[in-house]
Amino acid sequence: MNTTIKPLTQRPAWKALAAHHKKIKGLHLRKLFAAEAGRGEHMTVEAAGLFLDYSKNRITRETLKLLLKLADESGLKARIEAMFSGEKINVTEHRAVLHVALRAPRGAKIFVDGKNVVPEVHAVLDKMEAFSKRVRSGAWKGHTGRSIKNVVNIGIGGSDLGPVMAYEALKHYSDRSLTFRFVSNVDGIDFVEATYDLDPAETLFIVSSKTFTTLETMTNAESARDWLLAGLGGYEKAVAKHFVAVSTNAEKVSTFGIDTANMFGFWDWVGGRYSMDSAIGLSTMLAVGPENFLAMLAGFHEMDEHFRTAPFAQNLPVLMGLLSVWNTDFFAAETVAVLPYEQYLKRFPAYLQQLTMESNGKHVTLAGKKVNYQTGPVYWGEPGTNGQHSFYQLIHQGTRLIPCDFIAFGHALTKLGRHHDILMANVFAQAEALAFGKTAEEVKAEGTKGALVPHRVFEGNRPSNIILAGRLTPEVLGRLVALYEHIVFTQGTIWSVNSFDQWGVELGKALAQRIIPELESKTTPKLKHDSSTNNLIRRYRKLKSAR
Repeated sequence: MNTTIKPLTQRPAWKALAAHHKKIKGLHLRKLFAAEAGRGEHMTVEAAGLFLDYSKNRITRETLKLLLKLADESGLKARIEAMFSGEKINVTEHRAVLHVALRAPRGAKIFVDGKNVVPEVHAVLDKMEAFSKRVRSGAWKGHTGRSIKNVVNIGIGGSDLGPVMAYEALKHYSDRSLTFRFVSNVDGIDFVEATYDLDPAETLFIVSSKTFTTLETMTNAESARDWLLAGLGGYEKAVAKHFVAVSTNAEKVSTFGIDTANMFGFWDWVGGRYSMDSAIGLSTMLAVGPENFLAMLAGFHEMDEHFRTAPFAQNLPVLMGLLSVWNTDFFAAETVAVLPYEQYLKRFPAYLQQLTMESNGKHVTLAGKKVNYQTGPVYWGEPGTNGQHSFYQLIHQGTRLIPCDFIAFGHALTKLGRHHDILMANVFAQAEALAFGKTAEEVKAEGTKGALVPHRVFEGNRPSNIILAGRLTPEVLGRLVALYEHIVFTQGTIWSVNSFDQWGVELGKALAQRIIPELESKTTPKLKHDSSTNNLIRRYRKLKSAR
């Protein structure tokens, strides 16, 4: 962290924003729109194939000016350049942060420790492409000589959420002659249900684990191995025809029975939650084909270049990142609802949960000092219009302020009657209702009387962004994911946290490794946990023995 940058709450722009908030916090969006006739046109940005309307945020031109000043005072420009140039900005793990290199075009130069990593990236992409073509064409044969019809991706966290989301998002472009399943949970039900109706002779497993030691992934991989061998007569060499690995541990991959020629590598400068466009995306390439996968990478790169070069006042990720800081730290918003009005994006909010919350769910600064402000909000959501009939009630009339990101498209991928016009009408209506609400006078004017009036009042003044694109293509998916990656980066820079480590996941994992043998022990273990954990372990062992 640049020591010349002051702690967040001591930066002049932060102090000015605090004073500014006191002045405008009572302003309603009705007044803001009434005061500026062109607000809905002025507070928009279009770049990299995406259109953002941020006019329904509780801001004025002065707010924007101060937020942009805060970005400058936080060293955002220098921080962006440090990332793109391969500096080791992940200071707690002493690593570069170069997911942007995963989608850099062939011939680009991005250096880590003096070495251009782009040729390595494209060597892996070329290997993925050759493998994908063999599987998709039927040239790759299983142990019995039959072609692959089923692909099962085994991973967890970033090795699962990205591939699942991308498969669902791009299903329109996928090869429907292939069946894709995803196994992540160590709960055995996940594996059993994923393989229930599959034929081992036609099934390929992709095991994604950088170290090939991840507990959940390797437990599922071992079960997959047993399942395959049980279905193919126990012939050990069959494993090499039905398993490939995304890993860097050649020794363990080989010991498992996988031919290391079918091992696809990646790098320690790629965090798991930023890896869907690396070899972790092998299942995506198998599903949609190399051409569509590379188009997705081009979309990522387009947003990367926009983020790196566009002035902050016209920079989509910077503006959305700054607005989220404004809502989180000044309006005390604790969550952000991401609401895609596109069924293919049904897993996008779940994907963003890891991307955003594992990145910025931090309580200390880069310097190791405890923060005295709020950092990463909770991200959540479901596709519209389903959510309108469940949780939108709380967003409209609840006591919590929940900023919303609406994502919608001008064209449906599957045309069916009036569906898309009705869908889009709901997007615009929900954002309008959240912003402007309905006053008691308006309710009364509709004929409502007496005690029912307060129940039908909508306070409004609920902030939202609307992101519009032409249609959901592989390129657009890449742009959307990169947009939120760089929103996270912007937030983390303002909050002075390391968005690229995740120490918070370690403690529970370490304790689980200690507890597993206590649950499996044939003799009564000597327990040294707290009284609650000890009692729960004893209770579980009793339940287990009673089966």
